[in-house]
Amino acid sequence: MTDVDFVLRLMLAAVLGSLIGIERERLVWTAGLRTHMLVSVGACLCMIVSAYGFSSVLGPHVILDPSRVAAQVVSGVGFLGAGSIILRNEVVKGLTTAASLWAVAAVGLAVGGGLYVAAIAATVIILLILAGLKPLEERMRYQREPVALHLTVRRGAVASGLLKQVLGWRAERVRQVVVQSDESSDIDQVALTLAAQPPRDVEEMIRLLSEAPAVGSVHRDDQRL
Repeated sequence: MTDVDFVLRLMLAAVLGSLIGIERERLVWTAGLRTHMLVSVGACLCMIVSAYGFSSVLGPHVILDPSRVAAQVVSGVGFLGAGSIILRNEVVKGLTTAASLWAVAAVGLAVGGGLYVAAIAATVIILLILAGLKPLEERMRYQREPVALHLTVRRGAVASGLLKQVLGWRAERVRQVVVQSDESSDIDQVALTLAAQPPRDVEEMIRLLSEAPAVGSVHRDDQRL
């Protein structure tokens, strides 16, 4: 191995790390382009040092394990991943970014060890997972989240058991009911929160409510809860 080989490995690690970092930067995450590049280059350097940095002390009575330094990268990069995970509104955010940092460290180790094909293939797969599968993940998450409906109903109709009469057993899927009354009007504004369920079931509940004589209008709030 020559100094040029070492430099080329570090540069390749930086390039591969930047490709993954750009995808995270696009979503405005704290761990973005520079962070992923630094993790990849740092892991690559650790691998180079682990494999070639102690060759001068090797001898008949000195035996070193070249994987020991590199092995610490896998666990050591965990503190960066922990720093990217936050709890916001009782929802954990940043797990994917933490996983991408860990994966980038593995890419850097592969480059440092001379496994170029494996490193490039892993980068392509990681990008496909992060960018290519995101629309599918968003669609599945959307179907699992609660649904908000807004209704205008005849005053007092909800209190008289409207939901049970109209929805039947489906009324059990209503998690929250908020009624706003106006003394100057005979119409109540009602906000319903439905449990997560298949879209076809939601559409059926909207249809049943729309056909009820006491209901003036029904519309779905597309903003996620």
